[in-house]
Amino acid sequence: MFRKTITFFKNVKTELSYVSWPTKADLKEGTTVVIIMSTIVAIFLSLVDTGFGFIIRKVLFKG
Repeated sequence: MFRKTITFFKNVKTELSYVSWPTKADLKEGTTVVIIMSTIVAIFLSLVDTGFGFIIRKVLFKG
């Protein structure tokens, strides 16, 4: 049992050596894209929510 665990972690270490890790510039670019897209989606959803809220108030309360 213990030998299998050691073998597993050795295999994990070997597989991690094959990973192509991103550079610092790639990380900055990816983070920037995620922040910008999250902001755009948040603004869009808040506008849609406000619009639907306005429509529902007009329909339900008729004024």
